[in-house]
Amino acid sequence: MRYAEIPCFPLKKSRTHEVCGAGSYVFAFALMAHCGGPGLWLREDWDARQVNPAGFADFLDPAKLIICSANDQIETLALAEEALRSGAVSFVVMQLNQPLGLTEGRRLQLAARDGKSIGLAILPEGMGSNAAETRWRCTPVFDPNAEAADSTLQKWELIKNKSGTLGVWHVRWDTASRRLVTVSPPRK
Repeated sequence: MRYAEIPCFPLKKSRTHEVCGAGSYVFAFALMAHCGGPGLWLREDWDARQVNPAGFADFLDPAKLIICSANDQIETLALAEEALRSGAVSFVVMQLNQPLGLTEGRRLQLAARDGKSIGLAILPEGMGSNAAETRWRCTPVFDPNAEAADSTLQKWELIKNKSGTLGVWHVRWDTASRRLVTVSPPRK
């Protein structure tokens, strides 16, 4: 194993990015660990999925993350835009459940630029915006050779990149060092 050498991770500052897939929360938590906080996690209040502070404590001190519920996607985007523009937080994570339009995506880009923050939208597959700097698909991978103490192997695919090439990496989170490590794909 070696420390991650992923060309576009950590994500470019002053930009917004997107992630989809079952491993998207791990991707968001790894980003949070890199940024260090303070940060903001936005979700719609009707969504039953909750982010548990005990679940991300291996990535970031829970005291450095504010979790906020909004009424709907419009309010979520408005809160994200204001938080990004303010510069008061180093990152903003948005859980979105509907397509993100070009206008909304561009507004988030401008806000991230003004506040020098990183925005990350967690979206369902195929609902991204053309304004996103990068888009990732993250999925957990079953590894029959893994030791029980290891964290879950993840497959991270860079599926959109405005400033470079695409790629695929297999990564694990190293809790002791709070860093991402790249590993070989599992053998079949």
